[in-house]
Amino acid sequence: MSEGRQIAINVPVLARVEGEGALELAAEGGRITDLRLRIYEPPRLFERFLVGRAWHEVPDAVARICGICPVAYQMSAVQALEQAFGVVPGEWVAAMRRVFYCGEWLQSHALHIHLLAAPDFFGYDSALAMASGYPEEVRRGMRLQALGNELMALFGGRAVHPVGARVGGFHRAPAARDVADLHGRLEAALPEAEALVRWCAAIDLPQDEQDFPSVALRGDAYPMNYGRIAATNGLDLDKADWESRFAETQIPHSTAFHATLDGEPYLVGPLARLNVNPARLPAESASLLAETGLALPSGNPFHGMLARALEIHAALVEAVRILGDYREPHRPYAEVTPQAGVGYGATEAPRGVLWHRYATDERGIITDSRIVPPTAQNQARIE
Repeated sequence: MSEGRQIAINVPVLARVEGEGALELAAEGGRITDLRLRIYEPPRLFERFLVGRAWHEVPDAVARICGICPVAYQMSAVQALEQAFGVVPGEWVAAMRRVFYCGEWLQSHALHIHLLAAPDFFGYDSALAMASGYPEEVRRGMRLQALGNELMALFGGRAVHPVGARVGGFHRAPAARDVADLHGRLEAALPEAEALVRWCAAIDLPQDEQDFPSVALRGDAYPMNYGRIAATNGLDLDKADWESRFAETQIPHSTAFHATLDGEPYLVGPLARLNVNPARLPAESASLLAETGLALPSGNPFHGMLARALEIHAALVEAVRILGDYREPHRPYAEVTPQAGVGYGATEAPRGVLWHRYATDERGIITDSRIVPPTAQNQARIE
């Protein structure tokens, strides 16, 4: 770029992103002087839709917020309502919810890598075009995505907008024979996930180290469906205290909020989770991470695709481990008695921390709700 040149770029439609958006930027003297990531899709208004609805309607309703990550919305919602009602679902439900989440990570991450991100790195305008040069890599991605869909359907009844989850657990438990069949195919896919990590690690990425806090849940295992809210800047917060440090603000050029931590943009998602939780990866995935040579914490956003590949492997390892000892329970849910209360839920959607808060009356009717999605949290950091 000529140092004295002025440039204005308007991209009216961004392709290969979730949702609908546009990009406007101006540059002068070799530097970007103005940039707006415009999200122009209409607000979904789910927070208001839920007010006045019964507690048992919430999981199926929030699954419609995102076609790619319905499990995340269901798991954050049931977690919040169980806290409000004082329900403790038990070990079987907790383990199976983790497996349910593994399915969503598999399908979402495989979709993101192969349909949204990789074509750009290899100079193709679509995954279909990339398949001409990398046919086996694209097929491998589709196989991993399909396994994720099957795992979601096993517990959710279907992969898109699943209906199997409920406050307290699941409406039904999968049959042991169905679990055993899928368990074998998940285990057989582990070498493919390892190959995917190595393939992503070999991509020549731009060097773009930036300074930002990474925010993710942190518990005694790699985070999916529980943990405290932590960050690379030392943050350690109970999910009920999210609003004390995080804020959302409306901006003129977008229908999505900008989120900040103590007034500053931050990152959520696979790279943020890896930055906060490298020691909590399953041992097999940690070995792969060491093999890649990726130094953590990383401030290079281009490492996000490698982080997704590592999480695909981690999700497979976890699903194989948990389902290897599967037993059908006497009952796949805990009984629920609604009551007046306030509950908070925070889980790790494929794209980052998804926070819910619900208030209920004595009948379990929703009187107030707030949902903070990860994609909106990342918008300020992207800009």
